[in-house]
Amino acid sequence: MNLKEILEQAINEQASDVFIVAGLPVSFRKNNVIRQINGEKLFPTDTESLLAEIYGQAGGRSLKILHDMGDDDFSFAIPGLSRFRVSAYKQRGALSAVIRIISFNLPDFKDLGIPEHVIHLGDGGKGMVLVTGPAGSGKSTTLACIIDQINKKSHKHIITLEDPLEYLHRHDQSIVSQREINVDTENYVTALRAALRQSPDVILLGEMRDYETINVAMTAAETGHLLLSTLHTIGAANTIDRIIDVFPANQQRQIAIQLSTVLTAVVSQQLVPTVDGRVIPALEIMTVTPAIRNMIRDNKVHQIDGLIYSSMKEDMISMDGSLQNLCRQGKISKDTALKYATNPEMLGKKL
Repeated sequence: MNLKEILEQAINEQASDVFIVAGLPVSFRKNNVIRQINGEKLFPTDTESLLAEIYGQAGGRSLKILHDMGDDDFSFAIPGLSRFRVSAYKQRGALSAVIRIISFNLPDFKDLGIPEHVIHLGDGGKGMVLVTGPAGSGKSTTLACIIDQINKKSHKHIITLEDPLEYLHRHDQSIVSQREINVDTENYVTALRAALRQSPDVILLGEMRDYETINVAMTAAETGHLLLSTLHTIGAANTIDRIIDVFPANQQRQIAIQLSTVLTAVVSQQLVPTVDGRVIPALEIMTVTPAIRNMIRDNKVHQIDGLIYSSMKEDMISMDGSLQNLCRQGKISKDTALKYATNPEMLGKKL
């Protein structure tokens, strides 16, 4: 198979990633499961040939960077097919690549199992909304659906800062400026500072990964913009602690006060397997209330989990509450619910 045939098949099968690795057949990732598409193992000469095709599609990009450095990241597009993000690398001396498929067509949030309340978290127009969870838990997809809702309903300037671009948003009611790190701009901090001078209404920050980025993000949310971002944390309380702990001890009190005023919601999610072989998000949702603002400000973040756990409202639900609902709806099995639960013993008594 040549490159275009591989990519066409991946798109037809709704795969998210394509793996080209010597010693294995071409493989696809779909619903977080990797499978080989045929039994033909790739030799180093095969992967080199496919990588040459990929680099040719990227405007004749030179393979020298990959040969010299051992790693290379870039994007390319095939008209009429899609856009692709490539992470090329060497392994055991052979050239390899993982290709991420970037789609124009964002799936319907209802088909994905994302609650409508989550999609409307951006309706307030200001503050900070965070979507958290481990890698591969669907954070970027959830944020893309929130952006899509704003784009369809509001006249805004939306700036997205991503590494890589996960979905391509067409201009609808809003202007959508999508900037890719290392392609359109140097890094998150530089791009975020520049974004504040570009008359934004909504800023999507791909990841709040360090002190400097979080500091500028807090300023953006404080100055009347809606800031959407992700962290690799699990649970609202852990997320709040993580943000505060990034700052020096002598600043943490002030940051807690600042965060209590700008934080709007934290959605913590994980993808769990359904009874019909797909995946669906289980979500802890914390919409910030006056009581939670007081807990953040008064250094009582540890009490937030209990408050969320005791609630079963759509805008305030624990991870175990979400799993319980999915199980009762027949979407996931009891074993799956217990496997992914925060407190399996307690949840087991309710199922």
